[in-house]
Amino acid sequence: MSLKKTLKKLLWRAGFDIKKFTPTTHALARRKHILDYYQIDTVLDVGANTGQWATELRHDLGYQRRIISFEPLSTAYALLSKNAEHDQNWDVFPFGLGNVSEFLEINVAANSQSSSMLGMLPAHVQSAPTSEYVGKERIEVKRLDSIFHSICSPQNRVYLKIDTQGFEEQVIDGAEGVLPLIDTIQVELSLVPLYDGELLIEEMCAKLRGKGYDLIALEESGFSDETTGHLLQVDAIFHRS
Repeated sequence: MSLKKTLKKLLWRAGFDIKKFTPTTHALARRKHILDYYQIDTVLDVGANTGQWATELRHDLGYQRRIISFEPLSTAYALLSKNAEHDQNWDVFPFGLGNVSEFLEINVAANSQSSSMLGMLPAHVQSAPTSEYVGKERIEVKRLDSIFHSICSPQNRVYLKIDTQGFEEQVIDGAEGVLPLIDTIQVELSLVPLYDGELLIEEMCAKLRGKGYDLIALEESGFSDETTGHLLQVDAIFHRS
């Protein structure tokens, strides 16, 4: 066995992998290429939690333009604010986005990032026991098209990222009035039902296609069933035709 193959096996056993990649073969490199190619200057980070995804944009992808994050959970928002406080190009808001502008109750998950407006189905809990709901919190929700013009201009090249645990359809419906001003949408999609009433991958692809967006990339979200190895969620990137 060659030294290269031996080293690769040792790394795999330790949970690591090293391989050559290009912007067309690596998810993060591809997303960076998409942001650069379409000259994205404003990213709307919906379902920001504590800012993990936005931090990845900054540190791993080198994106230095404007990020606007939305997170309705009070505990997560406190950490999000702290993570963004020294970044002049990163604004944060303490409310969620949906298809209404009112106060609603959100189910709070033990791991925080699995919190959702929708009920959680057994398949989700079985695959991630720490995601089970432990309480509820009253939060503010707004339609994106009711606030868009106060945070963006028509000249902006906007990238809308939605990670709202099954509530993605409602966020898109609440953006109906400004979708023509949004170039690119990244949305988390389920391959199997994980939240009660969510759209599955085929349905969301059809919905966005009907609104003028083409599917241009898929990324594994990292959420899979540890027993079967089945992939449960992916991140899909759509661009307006």
